Amino acid sequence: MKATIYDVAREAGVSIAAVSQVINGKGKISEERRAAIFSVMEKLSYKPSVIAAALTGKKTFTLGLLVPDISNPFFAEIARAVEDQGNIHGYSIVICSTDNRDERGENYLSLLEQKRVDGIIIGTGMGGKEMLEKLLAKSVPIAAIAREMPGLDVDTVVIDDYEGGRLAARHLIELGHKRMAVLSESAKIPSSQERIRGFRDELAEAGLELPEASVKASERDLVKDGKRNAFALLETGERPTALFCCNDLLAIGALQAAKDLSLRVPDEVSIIGFDNTILATVTDPALTTIAQPTDKLGQLAVDLILGKHEPAQPGTLKRVVLQPELIVRQSTGRPF
Repeated sequence: MKATIYDVAREAGVSIAAVSQVINGKGKISEERRAAIFSVMEKLSYKPSVIAAALTGKKTFTLGLLVPDISNPFFAEIARAVEDQGNIHGYSIVICSTDNRDERGENYLSLLEQKRVDGIIIGTGMGGKEMLEKLLAKSVPIAAIAREMPGLDVDTVVIDDYEGGRLAARHLIELGHKRMAVLSESAKIPSSQERIRGFRDELAEAGLELPEASVKASERDLVKDGKRNAFALLETGERPTALFCCNDLLAIGALQAAKDLSLRVPDEVSIIGFDNTILATVTDPALTTIAQPTDKLGQLAVDLILGKHEPAQPGTLKRVVLQPELIVRQSTGRPF
């Protein structure tokens, strides 16, 4: 038989009112008691009626997450981190993969609004801001994760992409590389722009240049496009001795191109990625990459939505910037 709120109250040893307050995020109840009540709800498989809650204007205990491509291991790891943190607080996550299409993103936002989600985490580019502005006007909590959203009043948790680019360049410079090139995502993506800017600035400080022709952008199929663009760079007479790839999928494409061209990695060309997804540990050779703390990104994005992050001044936006880390493996070495 389906558990009721009365069953939860009896099992937890509290009043029905206390259970109701926990469900709706109200009342002066200790975190320990809240956790105990959520534990009983999970034990009894008790689920408050989301439809009834939405109709009465109460919490639905659901959050929406928009990512560009759930097949990209980085965003799969982000989704898992958001889901884990949401579950800790009794929230379910509706995951929407936009395929970097503005129309699909707007459709998902409309759907999430209809479902009366308690907040939305945006991890994908949104060409049109009208729908987001509409939701913000309705006081729907929105947070951006792993990318900036200029012009929108939303809380943000990001990695320092600029510093990540500098770390990659510094590593290659210290190895002795002088001819380098970059494989990036779409030029429209702010994170890629910042990674390239950091990479270029670090080179400039070392007296090296990164010509525009040495930067190749990819659009949708990052492995396929990364391979094609790496081919174009590595087949030239003055080929680069190192490639900086703005994510690990592009680096996989670069590794494939090097293999097809019979170039040894890292003896004849070094390859460095960005993200430190699980793919970086299973490639041959294992991939040197710039790590993003996906667990922390997901945790903080949920906490920003739920208002559990360190409080700022009322009415101010929160912007949390996490630091990247260089993970050295076997795909980078001294130039031949």
